[in-house]
Amino acid sequence: MTSTEEFIAVLGNLKTGELGLLRTHAGQGLDESVPGFDLFAGLWWPLRKKNQRAPRREVAWLIAKLYASCPLRHSPGHTLARQLRRSSPKEKIERQRFGKTFDNMLVLPVGQIEQVLRQAILTIASTHHQLDWVKLTDDLSRWESEAIRLRWAEEFLENNGGI
Repeated sequence: MTSTEEFIAVLGNLKTGELGLLRTHAGQGLDESVPGFDLFAGLWWPLRKKNQRAPRREVAWLIAKLYASCPLRHSPGHTLARQLRRSSPKEKIERQRFGKTFDNMLVLPVGQIEQVLRQAILTIASTHHQLDWVKLTDDLSRWESEAIRLRWAEEFLENNGGI
């Protein structure tokens, strides 16, 4: 099991109160709350200590908050871009607007992407109820790589006839 898979498994075992605490930190930095920091440190630090390849702290904090806001079932292969493509509106104008929002997400730095990702995950939750959290975490850990964002764009447009 990779360190990212372990991290996602840890998130999947959180109790309702712990998820609630993480949800209250939406949009906040890790250093803005002692209870939030303590909870996160207890989740992330043991993995990081065991394996230096654990997800970056900033990304792990982001994923923990996103998971808490919408704990979709982890399902390998159901990437965010593919799930959004499947959630795309049928009406052409709405589909174009949806595509523009996705395009805008691809140019955001990881430090500014939380709100847009939360909306994307809520959109996925309304129809598909599953997401590849490991792939999302790993992709965001390398978000600076243009190849990651290009793959997302390709997955989003795949069999969609364009937007």
